[in-house]
Amino acid sequence: MSAPHGGSITDVAGLRVGHFTDARRPTGCTVVLCDPAAVAGVDVRGAAPGTRETDLLKPDTLVERVHAVLLTGGSAFGLDAAGGVMRWLEERGIGLPVGPLRVPIVPAAVLFDLFVGDGRIRPDAAAGYTACEAASAEPPAQGSVGAGAGALVGKLFGMAHAMRGGIGTASLRVDGITVAALVAVNAVGDVIDPACGQVVAGARGDDGLSLRHTTRAIAAGHLPEPLIGGATTIGIVATDAMLTKAQAGKLATMSHDGLARTIDPVHTMSDGDTMFALGTGTAQRTMHLTLLGALAAQVTAAAVLNAVNQAIGLPAWPSAAEWRSR
Repeated sequence: MSAPHGGSITDVAGLRVGHFTDARRPTGCTVVLCDPAAVAGVDVRGAAPGTRETDLLKPDTLVERVHAVLLTGGSAFGLDAAGGVMRWLEERGIGLPVGPLRVPIVPAAVLFDLFVGDGRIRPDAAAGYTACEAASAEPPAQGSVGAGAGALVGKLFGMAHAMRGGIGTASLRVDGITVAALVAVNAVGDVIDPACGQVVAGARGDDGLSLRHTTRAIAAGHLPEPLIGGATTIGIVATDAMLTKAQAGKLATMSHDGLARTIDPVHTMSDGDTMFALGTGTAQRTMHLTLLGALAAQVTAAAVLNAVNQAIGLPAWPSAAEWRSR
């Protein structure tokens, strides 16, 4: 198994992260605050996305920079949490100048965690506001917190066979440039360690003693009835390099390679896999986008592994750490 990958998205100067984790059931949200505002892009690859303010990240649209990005549980209901992030920013005079007003730009993406506990409880505007209050430049907690609190993986053979997902982060610094990722992993597929090809967390067998390796099971003719929705991996890759808006979009695209290395299957009809990219420019330097993209994929893959390895199990869904210690 790969060694844990260190660092966090807050290693990118100008970014702060705050979690809100609901005490009533496993759900929550995670905000990344950008100070100064960051150039941003997005790439939505899953077929069941829940997003907000993603169209404005297209290269040919007006807005160049964002003030925060929100990752949240609660499915489409969880998008309400972005309103709380906007309110927190507006109270501090942060936003896009529009006449005498400031309009905070807060793209967001959701994952589906409504089957874990009482699905009537989900992040709202108060949750988003609280996450902003908690935001810090310190390395954020990982595992079963924030947007990863209700996350599960390995769902294709039914929720009863799943294991715990979570939220993870990682970073690299190369030639004076930092590249980092923050990913909430709630996938239909299994999480695979690309170093050895083994399943770290995923669909358990009927005997409860083995892991199926979902794609191999499908290839062998074991054909489950796929979920309708019910999953999604969402995340952010960030760098202190200087980026254009078009480059940020491409960086988000290349970061999905990190998901493909560690989640199998990925980008399914039941996932809304979405990756944002942020460029703070605080390094006052550029790096060739091919190199940045390669690093983005690497830290995204590391963040996925950290997410499941730091997770805490629930009675029905063991964590990767619990599974290894059986």
